[in-house]
Amino acid sequence: MAETMKTPVTILGLGAMGRALATAFLKAGVPTTVWNRTPRKDTELLAAGAVSTTTIAEAIDAEGLIIAVLLDHASVHATLDPVADRLAGRQLLNLTSTAPDEARELAAWAAEHDCDYLDGGIMAVPPMIGQPGASILYSGSRAIFDSHREILESIAAAEYFGDDAGLASTYDFALLAAMYAMFGGFLHGAAMMRSVGVPAADFGRRAAAWVSAMAQSLPHQGAVIDTATYTDPIQSIAFHKAALDAITRASRAAHVTPDFVAPLKTLLDRQVADGRGALGFERTFEEIL
Repeated sequence: MAETMKTPVTILGLGAMGRALATAFLKAGVPTTVWNRTPRKDTELLAAGAVSTTTIAEAIDAEGLIIAVLLDHASVHATLDPVADRLAGRQLLNLTSTAPDEARELAAWAAEHDCDYLDGGIMAVPPMIGQPGASILYSGSRAIFDSHREILESIAAAEYFGDDAGLASTYDFALLAAMYAMFGGFLHGAAMMRSVGVPAADFGRRAAAWVSAMAQSLPHQGAVIDTATYTDPIQSIAFHKAALDAITRASRAAHVTPDFVAPLKTLLDRQVADGRGALGFERTFEEIL
C-alpha cells in the first residue's frame, strides 16, 4: 500500500530555527516550501528537496500549513500584513518568539482575516529539532493541532494547552526565565572558579550534577507556593540571606561583579527588613508579584 501523502508545510523565515524545522520536516517526508526575506539561505534545503519561493505571496499561496518562524512580533506583521487578504481559509502556526499578549493579538488579527491560528513555544535550540528531548508547546486552534499533530510530532514532542493563544508562550517564557537564571548563575560561578584556576568546563560538569539534583525540589517548592505554607521551613529566608551575603563577599574578593546574584539578595534583604526572615525561601514568590 502506498504511503499516505503528508500535509505540506510552508516555512516563513530561514534563520537557524527555521532551517532546522525545514530540515526535520524534509527528513520526515513532509513536502516543504520555504521563503526568506533575504536570498540564498535555502541552498542546502533545496538540495534536500524543499521548494523555494521568491515572494511572500507565492509562499502564502503554496498548499498546506503556513509556519512563521520570524524574528519577533513586529516581523510577523511586517511579513504577513501585505498578504493578509490571501490568508482567508488558511491555517497559520506561529513559532516566532512572541509574548503572550502578542500571541493573542495575532490570533485576533488572524481571525479578522478568516485565518485559523495556532501559537507555539519552542523548547529547544536548533540542533535539538527532530531529536529526542525537543518539545514544542502549543495553544490556540485545537483544529490545527489535531489535524497536523503527526507532522508536528516529527519535529518535536507536541503538547497542547488550550484555546488561549497566549498560554503556550507564557509557559515558554516562564521556563526560559528559569533557564536564563540558571545560566546566569553558572556564569557567575564559573567566574568565581576562574579566580582559583579552575577551568569553566570542569566547573560545568560539577554544576550540571548539582543543579540537576537541586531541580528535584521544584515540584515541592511549587506546592508550598500554591498553598502559601511558608511557616516552619527547612531553611528560612534569614538563612538564605546569610548565604547570599557570604556569596557576595566571596564574589567581590574574587573580583567578580555580583550583578547576577544582587537582585535575589535585594529580595531577601527586603523580607528580612520587613520581619519575614523566619519564613521559608519560597515566600520570595510573593515579593515579586
